[in-house]
Amino acid sequence: MTQIPVFKPLLAAEEFEAARAALELGWLGMGSYVGQFEETLKKLCGADDRHVAAVSTGHAALHLSLLLAGCGPGDEVITPSFNNIADMQAIVATGAKPVFCDVLDDTLCLDLDSAERLIGPKTKVLIVMDYACHLCDHDRVAEIARRHNIRIIHDAAHSVGSTSQGKPIGSFADMTVFSFDPIKTITTLDGGAIIVRSEEELKQLHEMRLIGMKQATRTLYGNTRAWSYDVERLGFRYHLANLHAALGLAQLAKFDTIASTRQALFKRYQEAFSPISGLKVPGGDMAGIVPFIFYLRVLGGRREDFREFLTENGVDTGIHWQPAHGFTLFKDCRKDDLPVTERIGREIVTIPFHSCMAPEAAAQVIDTITRFFASPARR
Repeated sequence: MTQIPVFKPLLAAEEFEAARAALELGWLGMGSYVGQFEETLKKLCGADDRHVAAVSTGHAALHLSLLLAGCGPGDEVITPSFNNIADMQAIVATGAKPVFCDVLDDTLCLDLDSAERLIGPKTKVLIVMDYACHLCDHDRVAEIARRHNIRIIHDAAHSVGSTSQGKPIGSFADMTVFSFDPIKTITTLDGGAIIVRSEEELKQLHEMRLIGMKQATRTLYGNTRAWSYDVERLGFRYHLANLHAALGLAQLAKFDTIASTRQALFKRYQEAFSPISGLKVPGGDMAGIVPFIFYLRVLGGRREDFREFLTENGVDTGIHWQPAHGFTLFKDCRKDDLPVTERIGREIVTIPFHSCMAPEAAAQVIDTITRFFASPARR
């Protein structure tokens, strides 16, 4: 039996041709395709008054953003415990400590009341994240940042192409970071990006992503390099390669198709699963939203039975995510009470959700889940 995977990137002739062209160009490092990718992403995000720096991974984007915000030993960074481990590792990599807030039961985005309770004299940054098909209350985030004089990093790994109050994600936050790894809505094989407000911050990012070298970006984007340069700051090998950027450009060119097919599948799943007792299904009408994953909350302590049944019937599942405060590395971190996070950690399941998903695959997912809850032995 062929398993339906949780994730499947939309790769077609355009991506293969883009890869071939990038390889034939022969400039395999950071070059012209990276500059084009940054400009195209900037247009998608409506970030005309901002600046985009493409990097090697979403984790690299988080790490550099935290460093740009001045995080270091003795500082604290507030983030939901229910978040990707990349955020916590990026915080620790700066020498700062993560502090864990709770999430909201209806959206699984961070609970801003919980986050605000944790703000103290050591708080340097608040990382806010969107989840699956839901967006954080970004207007209130901005108000909290002004009132407490802290910086905001918007982890938008799940929300590229979406809009909040009519404003494109990436066009309004203090700093916005994206991930383009193999499972994301848009993939560059691996990659990430940071959107910042000022040219000075962009200049710092250009140096930090290229092991500190003050080498003119416009030179590299011309597929050449300077052999004389200075180094003034700490840097990392975090730049994006031309091949990866070329694939990203092919993905961005079909973004309308990616968005519309994901929205349609999300609505199909909502309609199929909402009537099922024993499940909690994400709400919302998807207006202005490009969903990344489709999650279910399996109630009554039945998650592992549910996952086992789906695997036996050719449907893979995932868990996004395990709460970070349960990991050994973070068990002693300061935290708020986390009742919703604890509950979500026991219930959450991710089911297959792809751009341009084959109708028969979607039907198999729906049928398998419906049969699990319809079986008298499993009620």
